[in-house]
Amino acid sequence: MYTSKITGLGYYVPENVVTNDDLAKLMDTSDAWIQERTGIQERRHIKKGDGNSTSVMAVKASKIALERSNLEPDSIDMIVFATLSPDMYFPGGGVEVQEMMGMRTIPALDVRNQCSGFIYALSVADQFIKTGMYKNILVIGSENHSGGLDFSDRGRSVSVIFGDGAGAAVVSRNETGAGGILSTHLHSEGKHKNELALQGPSTRHWVPEIIAENPQENIPYYPVMNGQFVFKHAVVRFTEVIQEGLQANNLGLEDIDLLIPHQANLRIAQFIQQKLRLTDDQVFNNIQKYGNTTAASIPIALTEAWEAGKIKEGDLVVLAAFGSGFTWGSAIIRW
Repeated sequence: MYTSKITGLGYYVPENVVTNDDLAKLMDTSDAWIQERTGIQERRHIKKGDGNSTSVMAVKASKIALERSNLEPDSIDMIVFATLSPDMYFPGGGVEVQEMMGMRTIPALDVRNQCSGFIYALSVADQFIKTGMYKNILVIGSENHSGGLDFSDRGRSVSVIFGDGAGAAVVSRNETGAGGILSTHLHSEGKHKNELALQGPSTRHWVPEIIAENPQENIPYYPVMNGQFVFKHAVVRFTEVIQEGLQANNLGLEDIDLLIPHQANLRIAQFIQQKLRLTDDQVFNNIQKYGNTTAASIPIALTEAWEAGKIKEGDLVVLAAFGSGFTWGSAIIRW
């Protein structure tokens, strides 16, 4: 059986910076309120006319990842694209990336696991390479949240959290046998699906019905979140899945060189760090600059950490995520 490793990383965020003070002009909020509850200082939003979309940002991140892996687009055997905000309801973003990058007729798979999307997508790529079916797989997380948020007082508890951006990784067959993805661990608990969700429009709840049945103060085509409920479950599941991954590889918390959690909320990451007794040098966060970019948050953070020299050959890197579904997962990587 083959093993896989990440051979190239890239990310892209829009140039348009939106600060907490900018949002305070649109809704009843403040920089202090947002920072106290989320740790976020600013985020990036697509600006009308800048040419960006979920798939366009994905391509920009992917080109950087490919260049760093010393591969051409024709060397990619498969695309696995994680997003909750595709450019179209269907088809998904994977085929758009395939077309925009001029790739041959390779398979393109879309993953809809929200905040856990990149971990799920990475796991899929890892399994395809382990079986020997493919050699090089492009794994993407990309989100355009700003196009579907409620920037009024009604939606402020959700809208202040999210940002736009994309991250990509090339996952390749490990020819040297050294390092690579050691294991991935995935879970879900659907009974809590409505605690963090966007319920319409959908095939059971289409646009005319929504408009006819719902007053303006109760619009189901904006995301809703039970923040305290999500927080309480997140800190438990994060801890469990990190320890599960370490135990599967006969490793301990002291072996972690860098933990990169999904950038959902800085308070969650700090709680996890304290609970696992990790030092500041063992945890990487960048939510302060970008907000929660859902499926894009881990590959953006992973790329930034690598660019900053915080990841070296031989390091044990742990990725972990929790989000809507509920779904959660971890990946244990020897760099």
